[in-house]
This record gives sequence, C-alpha cells and structure tokens, in this order.
Amino acid sequence: MNQKIAKVFSLFGPFLGLIFVYLIFVFVAPATSNFLSLYSTKTILTQTVVIAIGAFGMTLVIISGGIDLSVGSMVALGTVVTAVILRRFGQPQPGLEMETAGVWLPLLAALAAVAACAFCGFLSGAMISLFRIVPFIVTLGMMQIVRGAALGISEQSTVSTPPNWLTGLMKVEPTAGAWYSMAPGVWIMLFLLGLMFTVLRYTVFGRRVFAIGSNEATARLCGIRVNTNRVWIYTLCGALTGVASVMSYGNLSVGDPTGAMGMELDIIAAVVIGGGSLSGGEGSIVGSLVGALIIAILRSGCVAVGIPNFIQNIVIGAIIIVAVGVDRLKHSRAA
Repeated sequence: MNQKIAKVFSLFGPFLGLIFVYLIFVFVAPATSNFLSLYSTKTILTQTVVIAIGAFGMTLVIISGGIDLSVGSMVALGTVVTAVILRRFGQPQPGLEMETAGVWLPLLAALAAVAACAFCGFLSGAMISLFRIVPFIVTLGMMQIVRGAALGISEQSTVSTPPNWLTGLMKVEPTAGAWYSMAPGVWIMLFLLGLMFTVLRYTVFGRRVFAIGSNEATARLCGIRVNTNRVWIYTLCGALTGVASVMSYGNLSVGDPTGAMGMELDIIAAVVIGGGSLSGGEGSIVGSLVGALIIAILRSGCVAVGIPNFIQNIVIGAIIIVAVGVDRLKHSRAA
C-alpha cells in the first residue's frame, strides 16, 4: 500500500506542488496586482518559456545520469550569435533608411544559434565519453569556455540588431483576451513539449536514455552504445538550449554575453522539482515543465506581493533541497 501511495505521489507530486504554490498567491496577492487576470497568466507562461525549453534538454541529461552546467552560458552565446548575424547582414546600404531584417535572415540567425549550442553540447558529450571525465567537471569547464566565446564574439558588449520578427516571439498582447493570443514562444514550447515527450516515451532512443541512467553497466551488457548515445544526449540538450537562447533573444532584443547568469541553476531546479532524480533513471518532460511553471509562479507571485528578490532565491533554493531530499528518501526506502 505504501508503495502505491509513493508511486502516486511521484507521478502527481509536482502537479500538487504547482496547484499549492498557485493557490498561495491567489489568496495572498493583493487585488490590485491582477495576479488572476488572463494577461498575468499569459505573462507567467511567457516567462516560463526559456527555462522550460532548456529544462527539456536537461531532462535527457539528468535521466541519463549526467549534468550540464554550461546551459546558461550557451543561452548567452546563442543570443550573441543571433544578434551578430542579424547586425552583420541585416543593416541597410548607406544612405537608405533602416529596414527590417526580412524573413529568411532571422531564421538563418536562429538556426545558427541552435547549431552553435548543439556543437557545444556535442563537445561536452564527446569529452565525457572519450576521456571518462566526470560530467560536472567537463560542463563546469565548458561553462567558462562558452561564456568566454560569447564575450569574444560580441567584443564584450551587448549587440544591437535591426528590427526583425524574432523580437515578437516573446511578446504578450495586453489587450487581446483570447487564450490563443499567447506569445508565439509559448506555442513553440508546447510543440517541443509534445515532441520530446514522444521521443522519451515512445522511441528506442528514449528507452536507451532511461537504461543508461538506471544502470550504465547493464546498458552496456544489453548492447547499448553508451558513449554514442551520451554524445547524442548532450548534443540534443545543446540544441534545445539553442532554441531557448533564441527565445531569450526575442525577450531581450539584443545579444547579451553577460546574460543568463545562473540560469543553469533554474533549469536544473525545474527538472529536479518536476521529479527528475540526480541519481539518473528518473524524470519526465511534463514534470520539468511543471517545475519551470512553479519557478515562474514563485517569481511572479513574489513580485505581486512585494517580496524582495533575495527572498525568492532563498525559497527556490529551499524547494530544491526538499525535492532532492525527498528523492533520496524515496531511493533509500526502495533499497
């Protein structure tokens, strides 16, 4: 009976936590904050996009028993790559008025950002697999390398860009009240949610990710190419982080090499709060989205109530510790 209760709590715990956190601010937030308004809800969903998309990739890494501390730096690099391409090729000819960057150039810039981040993920996965270095150390070093690359490419300053449609990806319409008027970035997030859920749940690759994280030695005995799959896992994590960087650029409208400082912690926190185990073998895409929503609601609710930023960080840190503690307790009882 206890095992059944534990299984139900494991499945629905993040959802219950989301409802609990939301209800707290429903009753605590002042009426003047409009916390319950549709515009506020759309804003919270938009604020979730970057963390959630990054968490989708991190979910794969954590399920496989790894970690990636470089994702925050990759988000910064992606914004810089996007902005540099747009500024370099999107400027009008001398003597002409400022023009938009067109349709194809922003798309190519976004693809370049995704490719750059995917390459960084590939390098991390390759070094972990080939040299058998602990993922924490490799990605800690990669975090510094990628941040340095972002600063170098941008010449240590923010990169402004000509007007382009990427800046509208994270735009929330305050007057449009219909549910379908959400920011385009939210729809991209939901599309990636369905795609990654399908990959993890219904593909051979998804089953291999769980197998590697549950028991790497057994996975090798079963014929799974652990090193090859690990490289793919980190590469896919980098690609998804690249998509998150494009969303971040859409929010900032500039390339910022110093941006996304500490974002890797929020992304890891979203996965852990959503039920991912740092021991590997457990986690879900939907749970990671719920974790990202909890973080977004906490930050938005704290602003509505007037709670300082440092209190927000303390609360989120405490939630991470509790989530990891519950996971450890669950595993110790199972053993």
